[in-house]
Amino acid sequence: MPSQRGWYLPAPMASRLSLPEADLSCTICQDIFTDPVVLKCSHSFCSPCLKQHWALQTELRSCPLCRSPSWDDPVPSLTIKNLCESFIQEDGVDEDGDGDGELSCGPKEMCLLHREELKLFCLVDQEPICVVCSKSKRHKQHDCCPVSEAIEDVKARLKAELCSLKQRKDTLEKTKGSFEDAKAHIQVQAQYVRKCTRDEFDRLRRFLRAEEDARMVMLQKEVEEKARAMTQKINKANTSLESACVSIKALEDRLAMTGIAVFQKENRSMPATACDVSLVDKQAPPVTGGLIDEAKYLGSLSFHVWEKMRHIVKYTPVVLDPNTAAPWLVLSHDLTSVSDSDKRQMLPDTPERFDPDTVVLGRQGFTSGKHVWDVNVGANIAWVVGVAKESVKRKQKEAPVLKNGYLTLYFYQQMYIAGTSPLTKLSLKKNLRKIRVQLDYDNGCVSFFDGHNKAHIYTFHFVPTERLYPYFWVGCQRCPIKLEPVEVLVKVIVDTF
Repeated sequence: MPSQRGWYLPAPMASRLSLPEADLSCTICQDIFTDPVVLKCSHSFCSPCLKQHWALQTELRSCPLCRSPSWDDPVPSLTIKNLCESFIQEDGVDEDGDGDGELSCGPKEMCLLHREELKLFCLVDQEPICVVCSKSKRHKQHDCCPVSEAIEDVKARLKAELCSLKQRKDTLEKTKGSFEDAKAHIQVQAQYVRKCTRDEFDRLRRFLRAEEDARMVMLQKEVEEKARAMTQKINKANTSLESACVSIKALEDRLAMTGIAVFQKENRSMPATACDVSLVDKQAPPVTGGLIDEAKYLGSLSFHVWEKMRHIVKYTPVVLDPNTAAPWLVLSHDLTSVSDSDKRQMLPDTPERFDPDTVVLGRQGFTSGKHVWDVNVGANIAWVVGVAKESVKRKQKEAPVLKNGYLTLYFYQQMYIAGTSPLTKLSLKKNLRKIRVQLDYDNGCVSFFDGHNKAHIYTFHFVPTERLYPYFWVGCQRCPIKLEPVEVLVKVIVDTF
């Protein structure tokens, strides 16, 4: 490439040059003509060499030898070209410069200013120079090294850069693969969530349909009972009405009599008439308590259904986060239990996922307040529960102890251990089946209790600095550990003045 000292020109070939070859050589590149052209001044050059030479000139084009201005384009010389081709064939040299005789040296770059081979490399200006240049005023005070050493250094740097780029390429390909895996897993997650959501809503709809049907059955039963009672009352009223009609007819007949006959009839008919009238007078009001109690069915209907629904709806204060679960773990569909397995699932290796340690975190992290959750460990023979800082390492196995960012309770090899640094062995009177974890973030303490009798087990104290997550490690395939739901109460609050 061009420099302040001129263009680097290829050196002459080996010393086997003869006069004919010299006559057929370009004075710029000192080699056999390639696509020879002739200027008006009769000097010949390789067409590429001449164009390269003129590209460096800032003034008008001129002959490289006689400096005569060249206004016209150079003319190709077919004669010189044929002579060069004949010479190459006779000399036994092929177009690639390889022959059967003595091998020619490869082209050497020359200093245009001094026509010397570029054997040195200026470390200050970072460019190759000749020996004469190294003695010049410009480079005299500069550190130089052999150009071969500089080439080796450059190649070493290029190799290192190439290696770094290849590693980066491998990393990018791996990252791209992770993204593609995550994209595919997103669809799997979406399909699973849709199914579970539909199943849950179907369960709620079944409950509501069952509740609706039960209320319709209860209403129909009351309708039939009230209608039957009214029918009985109507029948009794009809009987009394018929009796009243008979009595009225008897009285009307007596009123129509004359003479002493009225007295004779009265003795036989008056008791019956009096009895019928008494039956009518003693009838109860026909609608008292006999109508459907609409308020019982419609009053605060949705509230009463909701109140009954709490028996089938469960609330767990902590649920598991599948995106943090190690590939070996199996989580329940409601994200409240986890167990170990011997089969690794194909899951995206995201930054938040624990791998290879069999760990899963709770979905929600805490930075304030008080939080309590119960963990049913049952007959599980290897477990760790507690809390973990957000910054814990997730891509390597490490002891879940205080110095590593964990505040935990162990059960391992039939021993209960507090995850202090060093570990603290605990002496408990009986085996634990349920553990209550109580986090008081603002006061900086995590306490563990027996979930059955509320007996205190151990308390950690810490300085609140970052988000804490519920932590679960499980090493047993036969028995999962489960998060217990809490009782939900429906409470009515009445504002009084």
